[in-house]
Amino acid sequence: MGRCRFIGGCALLASLVLPAAAQELALGTSPRLTFERTNRRLPRTGDPIWDLKVEIPGQPVRHFDAVSGRAEFQGANRHQMGSQSPLPPGSYAIGAVEPLDQQYPKELGPVWIGLEPLFTTGRRVLGIHLDPSAGRNWNSGTGGCIGLIHRADMLSLAELVRRSSAETLVVSN
Repeated sequence: MGRCRFIGGCALLASLVLPAAAQELALGTSPRLTFERTNRRLPRTGDPIWDLKVEIPGQPVRHFDAVSGRAEFQGANRHQMGSQSPLPPGSYAIGAVEPLDQQYPKELGPVWIGLEPLFTTGRRVLGIHLDPSAGRNWNSGTGGCIGLIHRADMLSLAELVRRSSAETLVVSN
C-alpha cells in the first residue's frame, strides 16, 4: 500500500485495516504509562526515586515521583512474592481507580489503582497507591507496589488514569 504522505492519510489507512485498539497504538493516540528508576534518592531514607511518566495524546507529559519496594530490598528477587522488591520489569494491565475508605491501612492512601502483570511472575496484589511514609521513617517504601510520594500527585494521577482510560503500564528497569 506504500507509505502515507500525511497523517490524515495514515489515519484513513489505519481505520480501513486495523481494529480500533491497534489503530490507537499504530497512530500513537493511546495513553501510555511508563515506570523507570532514576539516579535520585530520598535524602533521609535512601529510597530510590522512580519516575512514573504519563503520556496522553494532546496533553503535556506528566511525571510523578514514586518509590517501589523498600530501600534495602532493591536487589531482591523481583518475581518472588513477599520480597519487598520493586515491581518486575514488563507490561501490566491497569485496573480501575478505587477510592479507599477507613477499613484500609493509611499507608495505602486515599486511592488504589490495581495492576495485573501481563507476564508470568510470582507477584500478586500489585497496584499504585500513596506512600505517606516516603522519605520520613522506617516504613518508607512499599511492599512491592508503586507508591507515589505526594498525596496531590496520587489524586492527579487517579484522575488522569480515569479520564484517559489508560490500560497499560510498562516497567522498563
